[in-house]
Amino acid sequence: MRILTVHNKYKFRGGEDECREAEDTLLAGNGHQVDEIIFDNTLIQGRTAKRIGIEASWCQASYSQVRKKIVEWEPDIVQIHNFFPLASPSVHHAAKSLGIPVIQTLHNYRLLCPGATFYRNGTVCEDCTQHILPWPGVLHGCYRESALQTAAVAAMIVVNRLLGTWKRAVTTFIAVSEFERQKFIENGFPASRIVAKPNFVLDPGAPGAGGGDFLFVGRLSVEKGIRAMLRAMELVDPAVRLKIVGDGPLAPEVIAAAERNRRIQYMGRVPHQEVLDLMGASRCVLFPSEWYETFGRVAAESFARGTPVIASRIGAVAEIVDEGRTGFYFRPGDPQDLARAIDHAFVSEDELSDMRREARREYEEKYTAERNYRMLMDIYENALAGRHTVLAPLPKTPASCD
Repeated sequence: MRILTVHNKYKFRGGEDECREAEDTLLAGNGHQVDEIIFDNTLIQGRTAKRIGIEASWCQASYSQVRKKIVEWEPDIVQIHNFFPLASPSVHHAAKSLGIPVIQTLHNYRLLCPGATFYRNGTVCEDCTQHILPWPGVLHGCYRESALQTAAVAAMIVVNRLLGTWKRAVTTFIAVSEFERQKFIENGFPASRIVAKPNFVLDPGAPGAGGGDFLFVGRLSVEKGIRAMLRAMELVDPAVRLKIVGDGPLAPEVIAAAERNRRIQYMGRVPHQEVLDLMGASRCVLFPSEWYETFGRVAAESFARGTPVIASRIGAVAEIVDEGRTGFYFRPGDPQDLARAIDHAFVSEDELSDMRREARREYEEKYTAERNYRMLMDIYENALAGRHTVLAPLPKTPASCD
């Protein structure tokens, strides 16, 4: 099979870039021919805001580039990951005009929310879905804290809704969790054309032995629940220690907290392999997000290392952790409830020993490259045959069945 990947790279490398590269590598490793058209956000420099805004809705140059590539290379499938802002939804129409099935992976909520996160001013927000014109996002400058730039995103949403891009030019949407899939269905996307396929994690090898410290890995930003986590560390057992890996706008607050509380160790950015090693050597990984995470890659990586996860019960994370088997939940944004979960894990050595085995089993049954490849092939083959994909739900392990 010949697959053409279209992706708009982010200025700062993120999870979507990593997922796209991993998927392409997986396909190539299974004998498929994979080519790519990559748009790079570093090229935005020098363009006027007006031009960027107009081309975010429809870029004729991108349309021509993708159409020319399809004519020359003759792919069977066009797989689109991120298209905003340089590629634009014109690339979907380019493939559709030549009769090539288009698969769009929904890595975020940008087709529904100008900010792409359903999060504003420290809380979940779905205001824009209640209006034909997503003016609340523009009013609040939800994209990059700029009303003008948010207006460009809002225009893209409205223009392509009117053009019928998502109804006419996309064969199948891939949501990376059932929670995300349901959000799109709630907002008018046909259930028959959206399939839930989680991201995968390459096997890091044998599970770690665990350890005494807790671990957080991720972007240091408000929606990730950093402040609630730091507050919880003031309430837990004095023997509890936490390592924090990552960077972001709240890094100064994390550094200050680590200076006040010697049981917090801030490690900054760490190479990925070292992160995996830290996960395997941790008692639990903390996942305190306060927004609608679309998947939860950190949780899947933690499971791969055999480490339970303490997670907020919100968004896709609420369907990843199995309470009491692969981890524990707490109320999002509630430091006291997070402290309770941490303290329980800290004194429950026997329970955690069983949970480590179950966490690894969860990874093996749901998040391996092999299983993901089979799911992706089902999606592609059904798209080529003009059928809608119906994937079996993720399996339940015997230990989770009553």
